[in-house]
Amino acid sequence: MEKSKILYAEDDNTIAFLVQDSLESYYDISCYPDGKSAMEAFNKGSFDICLLDIMMPEMNGFELAEYIRSKNSEIPIIFISAKALKEDRIKGLKIGADDYLVKPFSIEELILKIEVFLKRSKKTEPAPQKYKVGQYDFDPKNYTLQTLENTITLTQRESELLLYFIRNKNTVLKRQDILKAIWGDDDYFMGRSLDVFISRLRKIFVDEQSIMIENIHGIGFRFSEK
Repeated sequence: MEKSKILYAEDDNTIAFLVQDSLESYYDISCYPDGKSAMEAFNKGSFDICLLDIMMPEMNGFELAEYIRSKNSEIPIIFISAKALKEDRIKGLKIGADDYLVKPFSIEELILKIEVFLKRSKKTEPAPQKYKVGQYDFDPKNYTLQTLENTITLTQRESELLLYFIRNKNTVLKRQDILKAIWGDDDYFMGRSLDVFISRLRKIFVDEQSIMIENIHGIGFRFSEK
């Protein structure tokens, strides 16, 4: 049976090691040392639950939770923090977290909470999401664009890029943000790859008057759909 996937953001190396070591027998857990790297991983991957510290560099846990919640209203979020004030708990829950665990905590309690929310989310888990893009039905899980007459199979990168565009449609996206979200890096060679994949997507949608991938000079791109 496939393990549930956990996104875990924690900048304390000792705590991160102990939690990861304790949970990896039960779950597929990926640990990130700051909010920014966790955000990038969330954009690229698929997770079942998020465990977030609050006091982290680059992007704190509150900011990360707000970002995650803006992209996914269903995924369970549990804060794990040394911030024990009632105001912090209330803020975390108002942002959209499902629970708030104060350090120090027991691994047994954490596992119980994880299981509660995983079971709850699986009961209400929606069907795998597909998107209407022009005349096509886009299935990002299977990397396909389909019409009644035709099926186009995308590469994984093409599918990830198209999904990123759809989730951020009608928004000007910076090149470096796209590169970090899809490739995890924004160096020159990744930039050339991005241009190639955008060219491929444009060719696919060349006859779709409602779909446009614009170059925004000096900034990046905008995917728009009429």
